Amino acid sequence: MIKKFDLILSVITIPVDYLMLILSGVFVYYLRFSALVELRPVIFEIPFIKYFYSLIILFFGWIIIFSMTGLYNMGKRRHFSKEFSKIFLSSSMGIMMVVLFIFFKREYFSSRFIILAGWITSIFFVSIGRILLHWIRLGYYKKGKGLEPILIHGSSELSDKILNFIKKNPGHGYKILGKYDNVEKLINQWKSSPRAITQIIQTDPDISKKDVLRLIGFCRANQILFKYAADIFDALSSNIKTETIAGIPIIVVQKTSLDGWGRVSKRFFDLILALSGITFCLPLFLILSIIIKIDSPGPVFVKLKRIGQRGELFELYKFRSMVKNAHQNKQALARYNERQTGPLFKMSADPRITKFGKFLRKFSIDELPQLFNVIQGKMSLIGPRPHEPEEVSRYKNYHKQLLAIKPGITGMAQISGRAELSFDEEAKLDIYYIENWSLLFDLQIFLKTIPVVLSHKGAC
Repeated sequence: MIKKFDLILSVITIPVDYLMLILSGVFVYYLRFSALVELRPVIFEIPFIKYFYSLIILFFGWIIIFSMTGLYNMGKRRHFSKEFSKIFLSSSMGIMMVVLFIFFKREYFSSRFIILAGWITSIFFVSIGRILLHWIRLGYYKKGKGLEPILIHGSSELSDKILNFIKKNPGHGYKILGKYDNVEKLINQWKSSPRAITQIIQTDPDISKKDVLRLIGFCRANQILFKYAADIFDALSSNIKTETIAGIPIIVVQKTSLDGWGRVSKRFFDLILALSGITFCLPLFLILSIIIKIDSPGPVFVKLKRIGQRGELFELYKFRSMVKNAHQNKQALARYNERQTGPLFKMSADPRITKFGKFLRKFSIDELPQLFNVIQGKMSLIGPRPHEPEEVSRYKNYHKQLLAIKPGITGMAQISGRAELSFDEEAKLDIYYIENWSLLFDLQIFLKTIPVVLSHKGAC
């Protein structure tokens, strides 16, 4: 059940978006026909009234597009980064609608600047409106108002993690009333304050079937929302579909939704951004190459053996950040490995890294040549981290799902802690990505990668 405050804020979002779109259109008009008139003379000026009426009709269509892309889904609390990717996608679809309308109407449009600037400013203005609404919601929750009271059932590490997260992040709108490891105690808590609980989160992976059914039945009888927080390896899979054989419903656990047109669209996305990135970075490549050669003897680029999709061996390109023949010295440093679990090697003060190599790694610049791997089709921009053959040979069974798709330059692990994560935590995140892939998901990860890299948090 959606709380009254959240419901009001969700409804207000629509007129706020519409107002911000209108303001962006007005801003662009005065920018073109007032501020920039001396730089680029106006050949034909659109009367403002006619232009304004067009905005009213046009942006009504954009609101419909916003709705179709899920920007007005009620009951879902989204991080702004997820909303921004939807705003970017929706505004891009809106501007394409305008371009197609002008094309098919076969009328001369006096200002291409308005089209381009309108696209950019619409994203900016709508984002500002959404940020203001987020601040209002966050301020309301921080005052302890409108928080949704919940109970947690379970005594595992997972329950403590959820409890601590909710306490430290009031912006999610929850208030913990208690944590219990016994269904009977939990039900008695509700009986003492029956109207106070709106949700129960079950986090115990060892709970009996009898207790689960009792808890679900109790929640249904008392209009309480039941949630189950499953460990990703204890759960079967979120990526399922159903089919019918001989009239019997069959549940199919898919490896990944990245198939068919999904694979085609992801490849197109990869090629466009990789080619653009290489073109933009060519001058930087030249400067870095000179510095690397001056800093230490050895080649500019290194080719590292990695395992890709379906266990295929390929050569991964990187700017050299270590001394020459560094891989041969890895065995001698094995006892200094800071990762006690999992197959990966990590050493924060690795003596093999060069002076300039530390800078390259700090901002992940050493990974830029992997754009060529993307062009080759051996890697993707977004995907699981590529691992060495000896690391893959030590995979457990469930780790092998990481080989279902192409490895990526960035991914869930890189935006969620990078080198600070254990191998199992990294694998869980990458498997979640594989099972829940979408182009929108790729765009969200891509946008989140930029601030993570600039902050060099967790870099190794």
